[in-house]
Amino acid sequence: MSIKFKLSIVMSLFALALLTVNIVLSFLSTRDNLRRDSEANMMLIAKQIALAVEQSRSIYDYVKRNEIGQQMGNGSSFGGMLDMTSPERIVNESLRSNQHLLEITGFFPDELRDHRSILFGTYKYKNETDIFEKSAEAAEKGTSLLKDTIINGKRVLECLIPIQPSNQQPYMIRIISSYEPISAAITKQVINEISISIILLQIVVFSSYILAGELIRPIQDILYKVNRLSSGDFQAKIEIKRQDELGLLGQQINRMADYMGHHTEELKLKNDENQVIKERLESIINQMADAIHVTDLSDRILEVNRAFEQLYGWNSEEIVGTRLDFVPYSYQEERESWLKELREGRPYVLAETTRICKDGRLVNVSISVSPIFDEDGEIVSLINISRDMTEHNKMEELLRRAEKLRTVGQLAAGVAHEIRNPLTTLRGFLQLQQRTRTVNDTHTDIMLSELERINMIVSEFLILAKPQAVQFEIKDVRYTVGDVISLLDSEAHLHNIVFEHHFSTSPLLVHCEENQLKQVFINVLKNAMEAMPGGGRITLQVADNDEHYIAIRFIDEGEGISKERLDKLGEPFYTSKEKGTGLGLMISQRIIEGHKGMFEIDSELGKGTTVTITLPRIKEVQEPVATTTGEEIA
Repeated sequence: MSIKFKLSIVMSLFALALLTVNIVLSFLSTRDNLRRDSEANMMLIAKQIALAVEQSRSIYDYVKRNEIGQQMGNGSSFGGMLDMTSPERIVNESLRSNQHLLEITGFFPDELRDHRSILFGTYKYKNETDIFEKSAEAAEKGTSLLKDTIINGKRVLECLIPIQPSNQQPYMIRIISSYEPISAAITKQVINEISISIILLQIVVFSSYILAGELIRPIQDILYKVNRLSSGDFQAKIEIKRQDELGLLGQQINRMADYMGHHTEELKLKNDENQVIKERLESIINQMADAIHVTDLSDRILEVNRAFEQLYGWNSEEIVGTRLDFVPYSYQEERESWLKELREGRPYVLAETTRICKDGRLVNVSISVSPIFDEDGEIVSLINISRDMTEHNKMEELLRRAEKLRTVGQLAAGVAHEIRNPLTTLRGFLQLQQRTRTVNDTHTDIMLSELERINMIVSEFLILAKPQAVQFEIKDVRYTVGDVISLLDSEAHLHNIVFEHHFSTSPLLVHCEENQLKQVFINVLKNAMEAMPGGGRITLQVADNDEHYIAIRFIDEGEGISKERLDKLGEPFYTSKEKGTGLGLMISQRIIEGHKGMFEIDSELGKGTTVTITLPRIKEVQEPVATTTGEEIA
């Protein structure tokens, strides 16, 4: 339905409402006027009857008072006078002269129940239901009371008029009039009003339709232009010829068209750029060697790339929109931990884990998962990047083997080099004794010393290379360090060195092989003592590093170590001592690593050296366990 039709209907309905109100008001006005006229006529008749009653009573009283009636009789002139002024004559003449009057009754309200108490007239139109109440109301107010009612199956007007003669009992005149004249006059008036209203309504409907068309013509023009704008024709303009609200609306639409045209061009350019970038990113993602899949927060697959299909075996059509359970049961707890971090908005990188392929085989992968946020900063999805670690692990294994071979080569070269010198000495002395055929005790002592050196080198090499079966026990590391101090205290006094120790007051339990730890502590303390030829103080600290680790620090006041030398410490056969082999520090580091600890050296020339050994702390006593430390190099 068009606006034009709606507007004409609204205007027609408004006119119809006004005409209806006019008809109703005319009906009510006409009815009230006719009722007032009828009431006035009835009052006039009642006054005439009341006057006749008054005159009749006056004459009657006069005649009776002078007893003229007894002398003259009924046929005298006084009798005729009484007949002329009687209320009955006036009632009858009123009924004859006005055919719409149906009945006139004079009565005393309290005596109406007895028909003999009627003063004049008749009482055929009986309405004893409420006539007594209405009579009493009219008498109390002293005014006439008019109402329309149904009596004897006929609608009539009933008028009760109270009469209060002087010095006589008040009475009531009841006049019954037909309602047909009023009804006929009202019907005629209403018919006339409806006829006029119909003609006026036709004129209003026709006029409103034409007027509505004129009013909405500018709106139709604006609608036509807006339709062109909605189809993308932003060059369409509305011709402004009005200065009213519709003219202002047209101006705003023209401005909107200019604004939309400008921004539409910008959006097209940006959309083209975004499309190019999207295609490029999709190409890059599909060409990447890493498997990528995107999931929502309910773990449903949203998108996968080709590498994912190749790595795990599922096609995108198979799994997009479904939940893919390819995490082994043993890794579910691990998965829950990183999901918790992701829900908090932090990306998660898993060094290496295991996933299940479509064919059921397990593959080692490294996974990184990052959340994707919307404009409001809420997480909407997760992007998972998987990298196949199979070849990488093979390469690492090859590198480890190569490193072992390189270490074996270094050790072999070092051992050969270290043993060659004492062997040369032995060979020379043996050749000398062979030539002289004599045994020189001095030469023999030197030869034994060189043999001892060879034995020491071989022993340390075996300790380093061959796994040793050791018995791990729970020990308080404070007592282990204390035993080492007691062992080396005498030697320290000979070199003017003082041990200053600071131990924790609470037990510090570690799971260890005590003799190996003692060997490490002895090596560290001997190195510290040798670095202080002029004497000094060595501080030992044994305390909590945190609730999970224990820190043991050896702080000396020696010469210190340069940065270049510090970087080479721990390499096989690297030593600054005249009689050192360079294997002691390497062995100590291996022992600490076997205890799942850390061995750190911090030093500065001229200020001394600090060696920090960190060991895992335990809080419950466990049964001793036999384990193997060290790693076989071969």
